[in-house]
Amino acid sequence: MIEVNSLVKIYSSKAKEVIGVNDVSLQIKEGEIYGIIGYSGAGKSSLIRCLNLLEKPTSGEVKIDGVDLTTLNEKALRKARQKIGMIFQHFYLASAKTVYENIAFALKAAGKTPKEIDVRVKELLELVGLSDKSSQYPAQLSGGQKQRVGIARALANNPKVLLCDEATSALDPSTTKSILNLLKTINRKLGLTIVLITHEMEVVKEICHRLAVMQDGKIIEEGLVYDIFANPIQPLTKDFIASVLQFELPQQLIENRKGTIIKIQFKGAIAEESVVSDLFQQFNVKGNILHGKIEYIQDVPLGIFIMELTGEDKEVERAIAYIEERTQNLEVVEHVA
Repeated sequence: MIEVNSLVKIYSSKAKEVIGVNDVSLQIKEGEIYGIIGYSGAGKSSLIRCLNLLEKPTSGEVKIDGVDLTTLNEKALRKARQKIGMIFQHFYLASAKTVYENIAFALKAAGKTPKEIDVRVKELLELVGLSDKSSQYPAQLSGGQKQRVGIARALANNPKVLLCDEATSALDPSTTKSILNLLKTINRKLGLTIVLITHEMEVVKEICHRLAVMQDGKIIEEGLVYDIFANPIQPLTKDFIASVLQFELPQQLIENRKGTIIKIQFKGAIAEESVVSDLFQQFNVKGNILHGKIEYIQDVPLGIFIMELTGEDKEVERAIAYIEERTQNLEVVEHVA
C-alpha cells in the first residue's frame, strides 16, 4: 500500500543544512495502523508530511498503491492527494464556517454536486458522532469534537490512507481514548490504512499494529507492536516502553532482602497460566511478589512480575530453572542478599 524507498529530506538555509529524514525505507500494509514514534526533532513529522508531499523529498521514492508521488505533476498530485486524508494536532478548522461547512469544503474542492455533498456530510457526521453539531461553529466545540470534525473532513473524499500528525497530543487522556477508539472503528469499518505519528507510547499500545521508532531522522527499530513491547532492542525504545510498563523497583524495596530477586516476563497465553501458583506447589520455596502487572497489547496479554524467592539454595535454583523453562524470559536481578 505505502512503500518508501531511501527517503531523504534536507532543509537548507544560508547558515546550514538540517537533515529531517535520513535515508528512510519502510513498507506499510493495506488496512493496518502503523505508528511512528520519536521525540521532538526525530524527523517523524517531516516523514509523514513527505508521504503526501506536503514536504517535497530531497531524494527517494514515496509510492502509494504503486504510484510514485514524487514523479507526478501538480495536477496529478492534487488528484492523488484526494485519496490521502490528513488530520493534525491543532485541528485547523475554518472558524467562520459551521461544522457542516468545514466538512463540505473538501467535497466542493473535489467538484461534488450539492446533493452529493449533503449526503456525504451527513454520513460523515453520523460516523464521527456529531450529527447534532452540524450547524455549530468550531468555537462552540470541545477539543475532542473539533478533532472529530477534522477526521470527518479528512474522510470526505473516501481516502485509502489517513495520516495522523500528533492527532491526540492536544487532548486530555479521556478524550484521547475516545478519538483512538474512533480511529480503530474507522480502520475496521472502512479498511482504511492509518499512519499515526506520536511521542506517546500509550497511544501506540492502544491502537497500532506495527511500529517504527525514529531518532535523528532514521528508523532505529521496527516491528509488530507486541514484539517490540516484549523485546525492545534499542535504548530509546526501552525508554519509551518504560513510560508505559514500569519495571524498575525503588531501591528501598530491594535493600535488606534476604532472598533472590527475579524478574519474569509472561508473553501471550502463558500470561494467563498459573505459573507462579504451580511453582509454590512443586518447590519448597516462599515467594514475595514485589511488583506485578499485565498489559493487553492488541488484546494479547504481556505480564511482568518481580518477586523475591527464599529457601534453600538448591531449591531456589530448581524453582528458577522451572520458571525459565515455562516462560523463556527470566532475569535474576543483581541485588541478592
